[in-house]
Amino acid sequence: MAADRKMMSETFHIISDGSCDLPTELVQEKNITVVPFYVSFDNENYLKEGIEIGVREFYQQMVDKKGVYPKSCMPGVQDYADAFLPYVKEGIPVVCICITSKFSGSWQSAMNARSVVQEDYPEAEITVIDSMVDTVLQGQYVLEAVSLRDSGTPYQKAVERLEEIKSTGRIFFTVGDMEYLIHGGRIGKVAAVAGSVLGIRPVITLKQGEIFPSGIGRSRKKTTEKALELLLEYLKESSLGIECYSLSVGFGYDRQEGEDYRAHVLETLRAKGYQADPFPMFQIGAGISVHTGPYALGLGILEKAIHD
Repeated sequence: MAADRKMMSETFHIISDGSCDLPTELVQEKNITVVPFYVSFDNENYLKEGIEIGVREFYQQMVDKKGVYPKSCMPGVQDYADAFLPYVKEGIPVVCICITSKFSGSWQSAMNARSVVQEDYPEAEITVIDSMVDTVLQGQYVLEAVSLRDSGTPYQKAVERLEEIKSTGRIFFTVGDMEYLIHGGRIGKVAAVAGSVLGIRPVITLKQGEIFPSGIGRSRKKTTEKALELLLEYLKESSLGIECYSLSVGFGYDRQEGEDYRAHVLETLRAKGYQADPFPMFQIGAGISVHTGPYALGLGILEKAIHD
């Protein structure tokens, strides 16, 4: 009954694919529906991430089975249709936020599901947004949608504002090594910078839905510092103050490294004169880590949907 009351009080309902990488507890607290990706270690048996296999279990298998490269699979049309229908039947508009369409067909699956559902419910209000981001930054974007919903922003106004801010999103990150990037065939421009140089780690920027090379280094310290430098450059060039942005750290297998990095970033921002508040840290999920490996680490930044 409580869930039914919450559903009826919504100005719109928020759905995201599993690439948002938000913790289960937070998803439940914020009343978000997540349509999971699938992951497989044997190319035959695909498990729903977060439901049939936990993120921690997934990472442990990656670490324990070195040389075995897991694969991920996007949600299907029926997965999305099943997620849309309970809200459509109640007349509640839906905002569905998907991983950048340049990385996955998840957005197209959701668009196809929207068409299928509207055949039976032609008045259904379903907006499918190509977030142009992924993983932890997608999670931040979803939480900005939550802030709009919870402030009482009408459905169409919320969609307009989400479309306005998505181009501000950036991820500055590094990986443990090039192994997974090369094997997954997703390195593109990054390969031209570091792919053939033994022992070199790349620093990568995600913007406008694509990844771009932003530096290289031989040590973990150098590449993580470069990611921080890129964040500082972004803030310096912005016409907005840091209080207008949502920040987060994304980590892979090593939670302690993520905690230490977050503390270092916060300390550095304050030393540079920024009035930075503590910000969240989220674990990067299977959908992205199958391409980056278990030791991705980086920073996400996105303009807040509501600020002065």
